Amino acid sequence: MGSAKTSMGRRSFLKTMAMGGGGLMVGFSWMSALASDSDIENLPDEMFDINAYIQIAPDGTVTILSPNPEIGQNVKTSMPLIVAEELDVDWEQVKVEQAPLNTSKYTRQLAGGSQSIRQGWDSLRMAGATARYLLVAAAAKKWGVNVNNLSTADGVITNKNTGDTIGYGEVASEAVNIPVPEEVPLKNPDDFKLIGKYIKNVDGKEIVTGKPLFGLDFTREGMAIAMIKHPPSFGMKMKSFDATEAKSMPGIYDVFTINTSIGEPQWSDVNAFHELVVVTGETTWQVKKAKDALKVEWETTGDLENSADHTRKLREAITDRTGEVQRKDGTPETVAESAARVVERTYTAPFLAHNTLEPMNFFADVSSDRAELIGPIQTPEQLRGSASQLLGIPESNIMVDMTRMGGGFGRRLYGNFGLEAAAISKKIGGPVKLIYTREDDMTQGTYRPAYAINYKASLDDNGNLQSFQAKGAGIPSSPLFANRYPAGAVDHYSSENVGVETNITTGAWRAPRSNFTAAAEQSFIDELAEVAGKDPIDFRLELFDRAMKNPVGEDNDYDAERYAGVLKLVREKSNWDKEMPGVYRGVAAYYCHNSYVAQVVDLVKDGDSHRIQKVWCAVDCGIVVNREGAINQVEGGIVDGLGHALYSRLTFDNGTPDQDNFNDYRLIRNPEAPQEIEVFFVDSDVHPTGLGEPPLPPVMAAMANALYKATGQRYYNQPLMVAEQEMATRES
Repeated sequence: MGSAKTSMGRRSFLKTMAMGGGGLMVGFSWMSALASDSDIENLPDEMFDINAYIQIAPDGTVTILSPNPEIGQNVKTSMPLIVAEELDVDWEQVKVEQAPLNTSKYTRQLAGGSQSIRQGWDSLRMAGATARYLLVAAAAKKWGVNVNNLSTADGVITNKNTGDTIGYGEVASEAVNIPVPEEVPLKNPDDFKLIGKYIKNVDGKEIVTGKPLFGLDFTREGMAIAMIKHPPSFGMKMKSFDATEAKSMPGIYDVFTINTSIGEPQWSDVNAFHELVVVTGETTWQVKKAKDALKVEWETTGDLENSADHTRKLREAITDRTGEVQRKDGTPETVAESAARVVERTYTAPFLAHNTLEPMNFFADVSSDRAELIGPIQTPEQLRGSASQLLGIPESNIMVDMTRMGGGFGRRLYGNFGLEAAAISKKIGGPVKLIYTREDDMTQGTYRPAYAINYKASLDDNGNLQSFQAKGAGIPSSPLFANRYPAGAVDHYSSENVGVETNITTGAWRAPRSNFTAAAEQSFIDELAEVAGKDPIDFRLELFDRAMKNPVGEDNDYDAERYAGVLKLVREKSNWDKEMPGVYRGVAAYYCHNSYVAQVVDLVKDGDSHRIQKVWCAVDCGIVVNREGAINQVEGGIVDGLGHALYSRLTFDNGTPDQDNFNDYRLIRNPEAPQEIEVFFVDSDVHPTGLGEPPLPPVMAAMANALYKATGQRYYNQPLMVAEQEMATRES
């Protein structure tokens, strides 16, 4: 059994106050949400806050608050699960509720970067362990015995000498008076009862039975519905509008403009459009009809970009421009000039939309001195800060509540829709819910940038990698990671970046940059292995062996042993070395968000095309908190990655997205998904790392490599199915 100092979680557990005349007063903060002593005195007897995360009722029911936004990554189940493990309660006794935004109680209330569990691991364990200690100490005081004579299980404290028992709820009120210890004991992972098991999603039943959990479900009496008429193109803004017809339509309250510009934008304020025409009314359908009837004159204020120009600019960036060198080991250019074999390839990928199942929406109720904002947002704290600037209201008077999100994938890191709702509510002086249509969502997005990477590598006569050069370009920035594999595994290496300006709004998209870099890098490595005459897994393992035994440089981001571990595991589980007639296999491995994933994709012939028969996946993400949720995350990432690599792209003509709904923006369809996905986790005692994003990037390369085996054609451009059609056209 280990222990942890409670001071590590000071913001979660301790409240510090300056004393008159100097000095510091430190107090336990389970009552920190209460404004005064009188509030504390009036606390209902039936409920006691043990700390920010936990409430224990006299009947033993434990309510654990989940602090981070839930976007389908299962944190609403997994984060309370960690607390319950250390608290030592029966999961059946636990109720889970979404916590409101409260940065004085919780740290990092944000969903992004696959960081929630990793960042919350220590503080969540300490929350549970501290609460357990206080309850045990209260029972010891009540019975007049030493705490060492007591044990806990399933929310019950037992006197080991007498066999007497008492429930947590029976001593909860007395635990409030127990001093917080300097250190609390933590469970040995071998004693975990909940962590590592299969625990169902706490919202699962409500989701499948259609209960109102999501932002679009939220409603309040007297609430207006609002929609926005956005500019049709990036590079345009509103000049004038005629709302005569729209205002006369049934159920329409008003038509007006808002401006969401703020003086000091945060990183999450990247929206291209600030001056907008708004329609408000009684129902969604009435407002949409009126919005369609609006007559708006637009004017051009910037470049109206085209996809053909994007392709040309990326090519020029790769071939003609000198980029910023991020890392250079040895002399890769010189080595390549005299090498036995040189391979050079360029890979590209288009802009992508997020297309969350639930389009953007937000509720706002703003008065002169306060604001209430409720909806699906990955960055509630950032939204509160921006709203404070926009509304001229102190952050302390702005409440942000998070609903469950119908998908995020990075789109809801950027809260322009929340700001727009706040501006509309301020304008009308009452509650309102802003709703984007699917077309609004797809054409007014914050897109995955378009990318290109050129790789050049040289091999000696024995098929050993001598040099590796990578030059990445992106609109607007390069996707390369300078210190990732194969950096550290080859003597002569360089990484160079070039950016291309744009007025199209871009931002994080699931596994940012890795979602393209993995596909390009692992496809190129596959081709190098073939040129070297080596098995693609053996070729990769040789490089990891070099990185383990004699690494080049000191700034390598990855652990080569763990990297090799997932490759070896997927090789074993997939029977990679066994020939399977009629099955075309591709392999890839990648590290991102502190986790390691290796995958094998099996294709079989299906008429004139190929069907994905199975995906084998090995994952090293440290300790697996909830095996049920973890497998779901991996399976979802694989299907998502395959679909976008095979079919998806967002193109532009005169600044306007060519695709505005799923009839022309292609996603994977049910019959095209893998028939089977099998997931294997590496046994580990490493603290949990990321899982929402790591399974997506490598499957794009594993798919491209399997397609090569099946067709004899290498795939250098996404989406792969469009590339295949273009190759077929050229050959005919």
